Amino acid sequence: MSSASLNISVVEKRMLKQSEAASYTGLAVKHFKATCPVQPIELRPGTVLYDKRDLDTWIDGMKTGVEMASQDAILGRL
Repeated sequence: MSSASLNISVVEKRMLKQSEAASYTGLAVKHFKATCPVQPIELRPGTVLYDKRDLDTWIDGMKTGVEMASQDAILGRL
């Protein structure tokens, strides 16, 4: 009997659509839109995506008591 091997490479996405970003954070889309201060990036015209690293920073800040509630706070951290 012959054997075969299968090599699978999975590339994890860094940039997420709004629905994916909401799911990533564990929020419903309507709650995500209302609470998430992270600004999406327009990589090309009509393509607006959220950076997972920015989402992680927001979540980590919530855990340590740092609030990024305003757009100025986010821009100050860039």
